[in-house]
Amino acid sequence: MQYTYLWVNFGTIIIPFLFSFHPKLQFHKQWKYYLPAMVLAGLVFIAWDVLFTQMGVWGFNKDYITGIHLVNLPLEEVLFFVCIPYACVFTYHCLSLFFKLSWPPQIERIVCIGSAIVLIIIGLLSMPRAYTSTTFISLGVLILLARFVFTISWFSKLTSVYAVLLIPFFIVNGILTGTGLEEPVVWYNNAENLAIRLGTIPVEDIFYGYELIFLNVLFYEYFKRRFSKVSPAE
Repeated sequence: MQYTYLWVNFGTIIIPFLFSFHPKLQFHKQWKYYLPAMVLAGLVFIAWDVLFTQMGVWGFNKDYITGIHLVNLPLEEVLFFVCIPYACVFTYHCLSLFFKLSWPPQIERIVCIGSAIVLIIIGLLSMPRAYTSTTFISLGVLILLARFVFTISWFSKLTSVYAVLLIPFFIVNGILTGTGLEEPVVWYNNAENLAIRLGTIPVEDIFYGYELIFLNVLFYEYFKRRFSKVSPAE
């Protein structure tokens, strides 16, 4: 049982990692852009995680972890910010290769602004609840900054990909929050969230997961644009 969380991480990354070398996908050639992006985004979320663990917003069941800790977090939790983003950005890369995922500009703008405003409002109304308010407000602000300050063009593409990723999301997060187990691997203090569960998963996890992938893609796309060599013909 103590390897449960470790196996979840391994099961999440192994197939994307192996298929990264497929000749039609070649995601390994994007590592020079993705790896620094993962590190930067990971530092943000690990700091957030350390703080919320100390505050008792969430915690970890010692029966499902190896007992090895880094920066006051279980090793498995640190690896979460390696394995999950890798699998998600790999999926983003693959679907972008084979499908046109962008929306009409006007619809994208409406969804972008509307969702950010709703998120910020819900976050402000939930101020006593640390997980809800922090996640919703920070995600709303991130979306607005990315869209109107950094002028991203991939908001609709990422949102479409995340809708697909919700399928494995419910499997992985379901296991971590207790689906099929006697107790959850990761427990949550319901005083710090809306206490709304989708099965065993706090509803905030959907937005937390989206923000995690959003920040990884934000850095990833920045490094691609900044450092990739573009021929004069392009």
